[in-house]
Amino acid sequence: QVQLVESGGGLVQAGGSLRLSCVASGRTFNSDAMGWFRQAPGKEREFVAGITWIGGTTYGTDSMKGRFTISRDHAKGTMYLQMNSLKPEDTAVYSCASSRSVVVSTNPSAYDYWGQGTQVTVSS
Repeated sequence: QVQLVESGGGLVQAGGSLRLSCVASGRTFNSDAMGWFRQAPGKEREFVAGITWIGGTTYGTDSMKGRFTISRDHAKGTMYLQMNSLKPEDTAVYSCASSRSVVVSTNPSAYDYWGQGTQVTVSS
């Protein structure tokens, strides 16, 4: 069984920064693609960023490039999302996900395991 646990969310003013962490345990992730998603109230779940666990190849979205950076630490079994220059529209529950595929997908249905999510609130 795979467990993903996020942390690092909170309340921050616009322009501020947060770093989210996702600790993965329960199996070997050497062949997995992982991603961060977010969901705001009344909206669909949205892809934020993804990374391949072995090569560390990263994927993001145009709206978040230059502000959000995804990374992972093999030794710690942890994936990170560094978020800078936060805006009120970034307010959402952020969740990490793991896929048994080696391909990073923007589709939430491609992911097999999910964390419980962490709330990020950006005040104006």
